[in-house]
Amino acid sequence: MLASSSGKGIGGKLKDSAEDFIVEEITKNEKTLKLDTKYTNEELGVEASEGKFCVFVMQKRDWNTVQALKTIAKLCGRGIKSVGFAGTKDRTSISTQMCSIFGANLERLSAIHVKDIKINGAWQSATGVELGDLLGNRFGVTIRDATSIHRIDEINRELNGLFPNYFGEQRFGFRNNNVEIGLDIIKGNFKSAAMKFLTDTTNETNEDSVIARKRLSQERDFKSALEYFPKYLKYEIDMLRFLSEVPTDYAGALRKLPRSLSLMFVHSVESSIFNIEVEQRIKDKDVSMTEGNIIGYESEINDYEIEILDKLGITKEQFKVKSMPELNCKGGKRLMFAPYKDFFYSEIDENTVRLQFSLLAGSYATVLLNEFIR
Repeated sequence: MLASSSGKGIGGKLKDSAEDFIVEEITKNEKTLKLDTKYTNEELGVEASEGKFCVFVMQKRDWNTVQALKTIAKLCGRGIKSVGFAGTKDRTSISTQMCSIFGANLERLSAIHVKDIKINGAWQSATGVELGDLLGNRFGVTIRDATSIHRIDEINRELNGLFPNYFGEQRFGFRNNNVEIGLDIIKGNFKSAAMKFLTDTTNETNEDSVIARKRLSQERDFKSALEYFPKYLKYEIDMLRFLSEVPTDYAGALRKLPRSLSLMFVHSVESSIFNIEVEQRIKDKDVSMTEGNIIGYESEINDYEIEILDKLGITKEQFKVKSMPELNCKGGKRLMFAPYKDFFYSEIDENTVRLQFSLLAGSYATVLLNEFIR
């Protein structure tokens, strides 16, 4: 087995449109939630019962999972905290997934009409859907502007059903600063973490946001920043409002962020360490290890991880964040090389190809696709 494909890839680009990226969730009962298909609980092999949850199959196009569910919940008279889902799906895609809402009316949910969202079956249940309640996902991906489609078979043979299980780029934030902020939090540098979140303009495309962040970086006046920061930067506004009252409590300002977001910063550090180790093992041709660490304060670390932690200037014990214990991370395990199944492809024209494959939950399609595109 070669852990990573070598040489030139087929080239091309992804996600030209939602139709180019189809994601169909595979339930724990090994049922694939096909597009435009209505389901009953019996067909999916799950139990329905008198309960306070409405479980449903959601199909969405060009919607973020959380935003789609927030919209549905609002139409049902419920809040975002009432929703549950098995796993997030790409925004630029057409996707299906199992979801639930606590306290919603079944008829009201089933009758909802929202542009580019469909309810493909719903029923009542005593239990809701939780993160991880899926086996995996089936993908149908169109690659356009490819230059070497003939290389697909060769790359597929090299990979031999396994690919490096890197965390994908979405783990690190669109401003690509999640790791830096996470490292500051782990080291207790809360001022630096807060200011990076508020002022970093890397990859920022909105001109109003760039101007506001740069001005705050220069002036450091939180109260006046409330007047010129764009209102759609809601998390930043919450932090600025707090800092305008307590200008030295940066840990308190970070606590104004949703805990899930703050945890993502710390998790991005774990993810980066994992990615670095996988990359180094491939270079060293040391690919015998099947499972690696998601570093936390309880992890038993190896020589690779000791070296990476040392370069980052942290220890595993610092994943127990003393001043913000709600962000503590014990650690876990993750496959270093993930399987892909049911792979086949079809050429649409000389520069366009459609790939289909299935992945286990937690593996990124974009990471496998990068092995082909290069």
